[in-house]
Amino acid sequence: MTDHLKDTLALVTGASRGIGAATAKALAAAGAHVILTARTAGGLEEVEDAIHAAGGSATIAPLDLTDGSSIGRLAQAVADRWDALDTLVLNAAMLGSLGPVPTADPKEFARVMTLNVTAQQALIAAFDPLLRRSKRARVIAVTSSVAARPRAYWGAYGASKAALETLVTAYGEEMRNLSQVRTAILDPGATRTQMRARAYPGEDPASVKQPEVVAEAIADLLAHDFETGHRVRLD
Repeated sequence: MTDHLKDTLALVTGASRGIGAATAKALAAAGAHVILTARTAGGLEEVEDAIHAAGGSATIAPLDLTDGSSIGRLAQAVADRWDALDTLVLNAAMLGSLGPVPTADPKEFARVMTLNVTAQQALIAAFDPLLRRSKRARVIAVTSSVAARPRAYWGAYGASKAALETLVTAYGEEMRNLSQVRTAILDPGATRTQMRARAYPGEDPASVKQPEVVAEAIADLLAHDFETGHRVRLD
C-alpha cells in the first residue's frame, strides 16, 4: 500500500467491524489519520489497536448516529482539533427485517430510514464546513444493488439506499463549482459481513469475498481520484 493519503484526515462510520473496520485499516495504511465511529466502543478499540500495531494512527469516537446531537458534537470536536476533513466514508447502515412492503413494521421502518438516510444527511451537514476546507475532499457512500434494482422483500432497505445515493450525489453536484468536494457511490456486492449473514443465513461465508477486498477498492478509488457521479460496483 502506498502512502497517498499521508497527512490527510478520514472519517469512517460503522468502523467497528466488517467493511467499515477493514476500510479504516486500509486508509490508515495509506497514511491517513482515521476517525473511527460506531456504537460499539469495544469493537472500535480493537480496530484502533490493529491500526496502531501496523504503524498507523487513529482516533475512536463511539456514538449513536441516530442521535442527531451526537453528530454535531463530534463535528465540533473534530473542528477543534483539525483544520479540514479530507475523506468521509458513509458506511454505517442497518438492514432491518426482510419482508413484504405492506407488512413492514412502521417503527422499524422509521429506524432504518433514520440511520440509513437521516443520519447520513446529518453527517454531511455537520462536516460540510470541514470538507469544504479540504484541498481535495472526497465523500464515498456505501450502497447496495437493491437501491437500483428493487428486489422482493428488500423494500425498506432498498428504499433507504436509493435515498442515500440521491442525497450524496445531489450534494456532490451542489459542491461541484463551489469547492473541491467530490462524491462517489460504491456498491460492494456480496461481502462476508454480519449483515450478509443475517440476510442469507444458509450461505457459506467462504463463498463471498472478505471486507478487505472492498476496503482496498475504496483506498484505490481515493488514490486514483474521481468526479462526482462516479460509481463502483464490485462483483
